[in-house]
Amino acid sequence: MRIAFIGNALPRRCGIATFTTDLELAVRHGDDVAATAIIAMCDPGGHYDYPPHVRATIAQDDPGDYLAAAEFINGQGFDVACLQHEFGIFGGEAGHHVLGLIAALRVPLVTTLHTVLDRPSAAQRTVIEAILAASARVVVMAEKAREILVDTYGAEAGRVTVIPHGIPDVPLTVPQAAKERLGYAGRRVILTFGLISPNKGIETMIEAMPVVLAQAPDALYVVMGATHPALLRDAGEAYRESLVARVGALGLDGHVVFLNRFVDRPELLEHIAMCDVYVTPYLVESQMTSGTLAYSHGIGRPVVSTPYWHAVELLVDGSGVLVPFGDPDGLGAAVTDLLVDEHARLAMGRKAYLTSRPMTWANTALRYRDAFLAAIRHGPAGAFLAHQAGAGRSHPLPDLAFTHFATMCDDTGLFQHAVHGIPDRDHGYCVDDNARGLLLCCGHVGGDGIDAAAIPLETMAPRFAAFIQHAWNPDTGRFRNFMGYDRRWLEPTGSEDSHGRTLWALGVCAGAGDGLLPSRWAAGLFAQALAVVETFTSPRAWAFTLLGLAPYCDAHPRDSAAARLRHILAERLEGLLLACESADWVWFEDRLVYDNARLCEALIVTGKAMGNPRPIEAGLRSLRWLLGVQTAPDGHFRPVGSNGFLLVSREKPHAFDQQPVEACATIAACLAAQAVSPAPGWRTEARRAFAWFLGVNDLGLPLVDTETGSCRDGLHPDRANENRGAESLLAYLLGLSDMLRFEQPRLHSVAAQPSRAAIPLLPLPAE
Repeated sequence: MRIAFIGNALPRRCGIATFTTDLELAVRHGDDVAATAIIAMCDPGGHYDYPPHVRATIAQDDPGDYLAAAEFINGQGFDVACLQHEFGIFGGEAGHHVLGLIAALRVPLVTTLHTVLDRPSAAQRTVIEAILAASARVVVMAEKAREILVDTYGAEAGRVTVIPHGIPDVPLTVPQAAKERLGYAGRRVILTFGLISPNKGIETMIEAMPVVLAQAPDALYVVMGATHPALLRDAGEAYRESLVARVGALGLDGHVVFLNRFVDRPELLEHIAMCDVYVTPYLVESQMTSGTLAYSHGIGRPVVSTPYWHAVELLVDGSGVLVPFGDPDGLGAAVTDLLVDEHARLAMGRKAYLTSRPMTWANTALRYRDAFLAAIRHGPAGAFLAHQAGAGRSHPLPDLAFTHFATMCDDTGLFQHAVHGIPDRDHGYCVDDNARGLLLCCGHVGGDGIDAAAIPLETMAPRFAAFIQHAWNPDTGRFRNFMGYDRRWLEPTGSEDSHGRTLWALGVCAGAGDGLLPSRWAAGLFAQALAVVETFTSPRAWAFTLLGLAPYCDAHPRDSAAARLRHILAERLEGLLLACESADWVWFEDRLVYDNARLCEALIVTGKAMGNPRPIEAGLRSLRWLLGVQTAPDGHFRPVGSNGFLLVSREKPHAFDQQPVEACATIAACLAAQAVSPAPGWRTEARRAFAWFLGVNDLGLPLVDTETGSCRDGLHPDRANENRGAESLLAYLLGLSDMLRFEQPRLHSVAAQPSRAAIPLLPLPAE
């Protein structure tokens, strides 16, 4: 590839210049990169001695320069252009001069948005919407930015990629040696660095210093960085002088030091290395990304920060401390706690270092490479947008159809397999599928009457219940699973997972009230079959049981045995996550297998039902990671292939065979997440997973026949599996039922019970 970067570049003094220069350098060393170049923006009055990789410049306020830059990129054989966008570096209202450049490009465009505003002005909205329309891929550095782009600007979710801010890859060290080299030996050092301006909140940390000095009298606050060039041009050093005056007024001379210079990377890394605590006391939450935060976190320094968007996402795992905006006492207390507790401080620094390894510039460059390749494959943005529209994004959700469902049922229950669309009697039935069928019945049919299209559900619900009742083996205290077509059980005891899934269906039925089936029947059998789960070792059996316990415990709050087991199973799942989790592996096991998102969903649902935020946070954290694993470079949903993959070998996920149950589980988990963390990104991810059924997948093939409600059994590397068995059928119908309830609440009112405990039944826990 030949790649042209458009943005500021060193030696211009700003964060965008540092970022563009670092990104170009990292990408340049890729094996599949033939050439790179930077087209540098020049501010009015700015004259810079650019290095050779800056091949052209654009005067900020000269529209002709933007067109000339596009001609240069088009004429020099570049394969892709990468625009670094920040409103203030381009000329015209809200930087609209850049639109002339991107309109004239004849190569695919990948845009990195360094600022994403949730309340843009009309001019800012116009610019961003034009950039979104022109870009084959858009890169942001935080999930919050992705959510805003989708919900505020109508961006196509599949074209927006989250790639965190890159960081240098340096060893983890303790501060003492660097302190001695820089003359800070014997001091406990707090650091803030970056261009100085009022929005950085430096005065808050100055106001906090008396609190710090009360317990750490040797503490020193180092403020390193030049005044922002725009502020210096407009107001001189008035702001810095006000900070110096405040230091004097508080009697902090000797405890606050200003280093008024823009430093190069070696000097910057040396100063970060010598600090004990890094502080970003920004004043507003809408800071979407902070390079200074990313660098300090990546070098393994404990961070104390106000809760602006980037900090909240980066530090939510406990690798830093968040304090309220404009709270000097809270800031001082948090910094002091770390300064006086060396064990906690070093542990937090190690955690920050480990969790940031995926963000090194080498890894960042690989993710940008994938974005560039995807943009090149799809060619001009217009063609890509047309492809996405044709793939179904703008199509309404299909209606629920039960023709194939009725075909797959007989007077015993639901057939397990099909040959194409014909029920396969050779393989008989299983309790797994009949439990799923009961979930569908209890979820789709509401208290206000039965949807006319759902008549098969009214007919089949008692048959599924009878199958489950017959599957109960009181001699073993377990459910059987497999039954032959001759109605003979093929085993005395089914798997732990099938037992858990049956409890899930019974729990939902028990919590639904006396609709299609008597809830007392379901509750009684649920209680009988519950106790044995405490001996189970399967995480999925625990998760399925937890999904049934949420509605059951809501309807039977005095069942102390059920409440006790719910607590035990939730702690077990949390414990697995903590035991297996690492910087780049946020999962419960050393491999991903099947029905993966159910583990996340179970913790979220359970935490919400119990009013306990800890399981919720664990479920959300693991779900965010899983969604990243299940996103193809092109941005569409790619479920983990049925072979799974091992942690120890660091293999990439197997892409095939792809199973419908993964899409169904992901939809339910995202909707559960939406109920406790109402960020728009969860809705977007649910839509993306459902679009997999409709053909937005690796093969571009629809899995479903929306007229009959049938669903193919999955995707092979070269084709869809034309068999249409019960598991796939119910995965599609359950996923669609969830999506319809979520997208069309008036048609599928909350009077109907959830198809599973995907939308928990109790209020949100107090924050």
